[in-house]
This record gives sequence, C-alpha cells and structure tokens, in this order.
Amino acid sequence: MADDKNKLGYQDRTRVSGDEEYEVGYLASKFGLSTDHVRELIKKHGDNRETLEREAKALGTR
Repeated sequence: MADDKNKLGYQDRTRVSGDEEYEVGYLASKFGLSTDHVRELIKKHGDNRETLEREAKALGTR
C-alpha cells in the first residue's frame, strides 16, 4: 500500500517505506549507500526510521 501523501504527520515520519523509491533514495544518498543496501536494512531491521538511520550510519562509516 502506497503512502497517502495527503496524510502527513508524525507517524508517517517515523517509518520508511521500502516501496517508495524517494524514501529509499534519500536514505541511500544521506549515508552513502546503494538503494539495495537500504532495502536490505529495511528487510533486516524493519521500517523504523530511527533504527534504519542508526544502522545505515554504522555501515556508511566503515
């Protein structure tokens, strides 16, 4: 199910949708990762933005 772009709120910002190319691309560019790496992180750690950013930061600094 795609994000409803008319319903923007706190809940929407706490999650990352692996189906939305712009969200995956944003995380990939922010941490210097490929989109495939970001999708792997989503599969492994879920869609919580805070967790994904922590894990992506750890991968990006290696």
